[in-house]
Amino acid sequence: MKLENVMQELEALGTEQTKRTLIRHGAMEPVSGVKIGDMKKLVKAVKKDQALAAKLYETGHYDAMYLAGLTVDPGQVTKPMLQSWVKSAYCYTLAEYTVANLAAESAYGVELAREWIDSEEEFVATCGWSTYANYLSVTPDEELDLTEIRGLLKRVRETIHEQPNRVRYTMNMFVICTGSFVEALHEEAEDAAKQIGAVRVNMGDTACKVPLAAEYIRKVEAAGKRGVKKKTCIC
Repeated sequence: MKLENVMQELEALGTEQTKRTLIRHGAMEPVSGVKIGDMKKLVKAVKKDQALAAKLYETGHYDAMYLAGLTVDPGQVTKPMLQSWVKSAYCYTLAEYTVANLAAESAYGVELAREWIDSEEEFVATCGWSTYANYLSVTPDEELDLTEIRGLLKRVRETIHEQPNRVRYTMNMFVICTGSFVEALHEEAEDAAKQIGAVRVNMGDTACKVPLAAEYIRKVEAAGKRGVKKKTCIC
């Protein structure tokens, strides 16, 4: 498919209702309003052309940017590409999902997560925490730096309530992912979750809520999924 063909398909698949929903979550024009389920109809075709997938993100069109994240092969991305993408991630969905999920499965996940979480830019920092959290969900425990993760849990405990809005959200998710996916640090993450308690995040004009980390981790354990890794975090 050519870029113009994909853009035409996205426009045809969009609905005003979905567009309004996406805008409430931070999307800005241009945006067609395509549901993720409908967007996945294009994934197979775009995946065959990695240059096309990269061009989709460069359009600045919200739906195209999201589709790019679903179709780019994490094994083929470069560090400069990811650094460019995070700078263009103008809303939390692109930062915390599109870029973070891709980065987490790339060869640069931890390296970039470390860099990004120290950024003074809210969406870059939130992308960093989300990248590391997603990395925990797909990486075997024996490949993780447990000492570094302990340090990050300590950082969350001590600073979460002072951080920018979306950074608070992804810090909370980092604790949840540590407690859910990293067997060796389950108890330490539970302790951190209890210490931070409820995390206040302005979710805008949406029905989304901030999960209580301690409660979420208990539910994962009760479901028998403690320590069970995901096959992929790209979705």
